[in-house]
Amino acid sequence: MIMRALLLLVIPGLFAATDPAAWPRWRGPNENGVAKGSAPVEWSDTKNIVWKANIPGRGHSSPVLWGDLVFLTTAIPAKPVAEATAGGGGGRGPGGGFAAGVEHKFVVMALDRKTGKTVWEKTLVTATPHEGYHFRYGSFASNSPITDGKMVYAFFGSRGIYALDLKGNVVWEKTFGKMRMRLAFGEGVPTVLDGDRLLLNFDQEDGSYLTVLDKTTGKEIWKVERQEASSWSPPSVVTVGGRKQIIVAASSKVRAYDYQTGKVIWECAGLGSNVIPAPVFHNNTVIVMSGHREPNRMAIKLGRDGDLTGTDAVVWSNTKGNSYTPSPVLHDGKLYFVTDNGILSAINASTGDLYYQERLPGTYSLKASLVAANGNLYVSTEQGDVLVVKMGEKFEVVATNKMTDEFFIASPAIADGEMYLRGKNTLYLIRQK
Repeated sequence: MIMRALLLLVIPGLFAATDPAAWPRWRGPNENGVAKGSAPVEWSDTKNIVWKANIPGRGHSSPVLWGDLVFLTTAIPAKPVAEATAGGGGGRGPGGGFAAGVEHKFVVMALDRKTGKTVWEKTLVTATPHEGYHFRYGSFASNSPITDGKMVYAFFGSRGIYALDLKGNVVWEKTFGKMRMRLAFGEGVPTVLDGDRLLLNFDQEDGSYLTVLDKTTGKEIWKVERQEASSWSPPSVVTVGGRKQIIVAASSKVRAYDYQTGKVIWECAGLGSNVIPAPVFHNNTVIVMSGHREPNRMAIKLGRDGDLTGTDAVVWSNTKGNSYTPSPVLHDGKLYFVTDNGILSAINASTGDLYYQERLPGTYSLKASLVAANGNLYVSTEQGDVLVVKMGEKFEVVATNKMTDEFFIASPAIADGEMYLRGKNTLYLIRQK
């Protein structure tokens, strides 16, 4: 089809959360990982820590913020996991299958933002998971929750989704079938909220699908089967030329679905396996990437229908230095992304041209997504360090913040000049003094 002469691209939710004190979803108020206002630059175990709160169980979901509350999810085992799954392999792959067969409580917590004290804690279901997670970077509470300021939605994949009011009362719940993930590495696709709809993606080893629910009732609006294996990239909503669509990045094909019907609008092959990073929208393109086997990074021009594979709709691509797990940050026309072993890149989002590609100063592994505030990029590592890198065309580390005996998989939340950083069993509030 002929490209429309005028192409209008709008990201819903871009102005949905104007409160600088809110971080209502995993990628922040504008779904791009960028906070409003400032954020702390330097801290340590003893410096600029306002409070720290013990979080029971295990969960790598990111905290979300609204009003005086911070929400997060966790899964609490009935007994030490190592008793039932010693060795961490689970017998199904390299590190997968950990904690399968151990009963857990699946919990949502609300903490007071000023004090870190628990306001309420709600056990939503007690269940024995049929399948485990990766022993190091997985958990049964990896799907980040989301809030619209009236409700908080907690998604636990095979254990269902739960809608709670801000006092912790369950308004509705909906369960799904058991997922089967690649090598039992674990579930963890973030929940997406757009207007009055919840978008949930279930890419797995068989029976994959995308479903859209009414946020007030949990009723299914539509569901579409997907020919995909396991992926962890969230659905993303964009309006192109007056037509609203849901874009999902995955290994077989990146696809865009009609918002109202679920019908495929366009599709494009080219990504490798185990797709995890969230799509990023820039001008009239969507940038998607994969960093596992056959890695690729593509900028796909929006506005056409049909199969875009091998056409000039793919305006640029690159197979080197791509992120495997962390989602990127887009700011001021520049895209920042990092590999799981600590190589940070900055490119021109319009052309794909490289500004720099540098290894972080240290031996790091990473799973947490990048976030940014006030001209700085925050890189959280599994080794407990959080590096602050100045955004721009040149690589410059501003600070390296070390936390003793810590481990960061969850992405930070930043709002009102504060950072909420979730570690192994602790949530920290960090504020520059």
